[in-house]
Amino acid sequence: MPSELSREDFPPNPIEKPGYILEFNDEFDGPELDSRNWIPHYLPQWSSREQSAANYSFENGHLVLQITKDQPAWCPEFDGDVRASSLQTGVFSGPLGSKLGQSRFSDKLIVREAQPNIRKYTPQFGYFETRVKGLATDGNHVALWMIGYEDVPERSAEICVFELLGNEAGRNSSIVRYGVHPWSDPSIHDEFFIEPFPIDTTQFHIYAAEWTPAHIDFYIDNVKVKTVHQSPQYPMQLMVSIFELPFEGAWNGPYNPNDPYPKKFTIDYVRGYQPINGYEA
Repeated sequence: MPSELSREDFPPNPIEKPGYILEFNDEFDGPELDSRNWIPHYLPQWSSREQSAANYSFENGHLVLQITKDQPAWCPEFDGDVRASSLQTGVFSGPLGSKLGQSRFSDKLIVREAQPNIRKYTPQFGYFETRVKGLATDGNHVALWMIGYEDVPERSAEICVFELLGNEAGRNSSIVRYGVHPWSDPSIHDEFFIEPFPIDTTQFHIYAAEWTPAHIDFYIDNVKVKTVHQSPQYPMQLMVSIFELPFEGAWNGPYNPNDPYPKKFTIDYVRGYQPINGYEA
């Protein structure tokens, strides 16, 4: 457990990163979401744009993704009562009724609403960083994660920069989840970590990952906490999300229907960099 970490708010990093070129940036100054960067829907091919639309606002120069009390489930046909507010930097969908599409989380999924295939930001390798404030309500989790653009079904791995469960946040120590999932990529094996760190994840902290051709380094507050010696070899897109599972389960823990709404996930910025001299193969 790195001793350099602190429970309190961690300050933002300068936008300039020595040795790197900034290629993607959103400081979320509002008053509108930058449509050059984001698609404000969560996997709309499995549901619809209307049903999967993100619920968000801007507060004090931050983006707030939120779940409100009357918010409908994003995909009740295939994902039950789960609610989501999520942004993504690309979307790939097959034709209506097909099984082609990103993050096919169930064998029952078929395309319910065909989508235009869009690539706003789909890098292959880079350094990706965000400064966020989690939450401590049961049944909620928040994340910055990357998924394969999946124009080929096997290009489907996930790099989870961080995932925070509300019931795992604590004043003196919190659980941070991070790592890689293969999904349908036979070249990747599951290497996912669920570890305590001496931080309060309801305060602002910086989470980052450097994805290289050979490995992935994970960082919290500029401290490297893990290296994974495997690497997806195709373009991926960013996903930033809050979810609510309004039921008690083995994965999400308890759920308290009396927790106040809205549930808020606060994002200060999201940045993507490339090294000036590129990566060695």
